[in-house]
Amino acid sequence: MTFPSIFLFIQSFFGFGQTAQIDIVLDDKSTRPQIEVKDEEGHKNQLYLFLDGETVKGQVHINLKTPGKKLEHNGIKVEFLGQIEMFYDRGNHHEFTSLVRELAPPGEMTRSQTFQFEFQNVEKSHESYNGINVRLRYLLRVTIVRRLADITKELDLWVHQYSILPKINNSIKMEVGIEDCLHIEFEYSKSKYYLKDAIVGKIYFLLVRIKIKHMELAIIKRESTGTGPNVYNESETITKYEIMDGAPVRGESIPIRLFLAGFELAPTMRDINKKFSVRYYLNLVLVDEEERRYFKQQEITLWRKKEDGETAEQYLVS
Repeated sequence: MTFPSIFLFIQSFFGFGQTAQIDIVLDDKSTRPQIEVKDEEGHKNQLYLFLDGETVKGQVHINLKTPGKKLEHNGIKVEFLGQIEMFYDRGNHHEFTSLVRELAPPGEMTRSQTFQFEFQNVEKSHESYNGINVRLRYLLRVTIVRRLADITKELDLWVHQYSILPKINNSIKMEVGIEDCLHIEFEYSKSKYYLKDAIVGKIYFLLVRIKIKHMELAIIKRESTGTGPNVYNESETITKYEIMDGAPVRGESIPIRLFLAGFELAPTMRDINKKFSVRYYLNLVLVDEEERRYFKQQEITLWRKKEDGETAEQYLVS
């Protein structure tokens, strides 16, 4: 007998094998919005989209792989979980939401069965996020508890968090200066932007005595994970936008208009469960003819709002 055959024999004899298949089906799967999400490896997946407070309900189908052969178990349950996973510490999932529904008490199954479940008006306190070193995920997990090896199935969900319009949204005014060489003022109309907004501003050249070759505006995302002395920061340039090519003159002003809708952005997240933060910065960079760089950075806040007249169907993917 070959090694694979021996392994399969042992699995069958001791009951280690997967003797049942689990399927999780949402009741509103045909109308529930879906969204395309990239995982950490860059693969695209279609996930069902939920909002805070929405009910999550559906069916669990358990199909026995060998009809007529009973499946002994110590209970069947479905969980709604919210987890934060650090990629450098994959063995530990930090749960901030954990709801459980018992589907069946300990016993045995002699035929395939379907169970209903419902998590009513579920609080989803954070937006889903797939980052560089961390992800925040929501999932349904079904577990058939067995003496030797559980049988499990997971279904990932995606959550959006809408925010209301900030009451205070001050403009940003900053200066870049080198004594007797350069004096620039730049102004952005506001400091808080929704994810489909446009960054609008102006740059004023008050003193120019160095030869500037070009100027660009970049959006930087900074992800911070961990706490205390173990905080790890990772920055990613979302986009670079060339504002000017050539030398400006004193008194000149240059308008800025950068649309955010075309970029993959998440809302600003600050100290989520004391595990991670996601912040955004506008980075203005000037480069002179000797390749010296002058820059000024300013934090901005991004948030998600519900568009006027927006319906769930707009999220549906083909």
